[in-house]
Amino acid sequence: MYRLCRPSEQRFHNRNIEPLKTTIMMPDDLKPEQPQIAVLDGHTLNPGDLSWDPFRLLGTVSVYPRSKPSEIIQRASGADILLVNKVVLGGALLRQLPHLRCICVTATGYNNIDVAYAKSLGITVCNAVGYGAPSVAQHVFALLLECCNHVALHHQSVVRGEWSAQPDFSYTRKPLTELQGKTMGIFGLGRIGRKVAEIALAFGMRVIATSKKPAPDFPDGIQPMDIRGLFAESDVVSLHAPLTPETRGIINRELLHLLKEGTILINTARGELIVEDDLFDALQNGKPAMAALDVLSTEPPPGGHPLFSLPNCIITPHIAWASREARSRLLGITLENIRAFLNGSPQNVV
Repeated sequence: MYRLCRPSEQRFHNRNIEPLKTTIMMPDDLKPEQPQIAVLDGHTLNPGDLSWDPFRLLGTVSVYPRSKPSEIIQRASGADILLVNKVVLGGALLRQLPHLRCICVTATGYNNIDVAYAKSLGITVCNAVGYGAPSVAQHVFALLLECCNHVALHHQSVVRGEWSAQPDFSYTRKPLTELQGKTMGIFGLGRIGRKVAEIALAFGMRVIATSKKPAPDFPDGIQPMDIRGLFAESDVVSLHAPLTPETRGIINRELLHLLKEGTILINTARGELIVEDDLFDALQNGKPAMAALDVLSTEPPPGGHPLFSLPNCIITPHIAWASREARSRLLGITLENIRAFLNGSPQNVV
């Protein structure tokens, strides 16, 4: 006997048909057709240390580690449900996918999806929220502590034999900076921003932040601040705002000019928040003193990117979100998004 969650005869050809919420018991010879689920760029989410097996309990699953633009139509053409991370699904492409009923973005950001056009076609778009805050906040401080303590630099010095050759028991290759008493400015006080604030307070830092929410909603210990005040007063600025038309390129020459001498700028949000040409010039002039970036405006970046040449710019390859624990939570949220859609009660709809 089989549980039928949606009408197999239609396979959602009619985009106005919603998944059935009732349970229908059917004889074995009338087994309903399984929903077709295609994962178009699964490698970054699951490079092999997690399992897709729970998804196979919900339908027939095809997993593609990566998909070139020329491969998307063929791979997605029979799918009822698509899982994508960075694959771009614009209106012209969506028109060519008559079976498609649901897109699950395996990320929080969904600017790679033409959401308005998907909605006009009756396609539900769901994202995943809240899976990465601990890991991203941890990476913020990994970057910050590297800027303050220069751990890699001193390790390399030791293995080159420089400690062994020292007349003293201790030496430094760059000045070390203590965080206690410094001001952490957080641009965007969402889940991740609040986690960063929590850790900053534990380090004994003063925390100021911008937020769309009114000041009474700020957690204890965090001072509301407008963006210009935040850039002028901070010793560390950490970016956690979403990418929107209003925030694209908001970190520009004018704001960077407001920074104090010695300020550190950290971006684990979206590369497009920063005008990279302006940041390049600002770093050469020492304001900020250092930048630590996990994201760039183009990913992967072109070889020879100008920021690669600067000794006061640290770059990691968009890994703040990518701990196994965070990816496991993301996989679980996506699984529940599919389950909820098939049961007729979509969740995390954007």
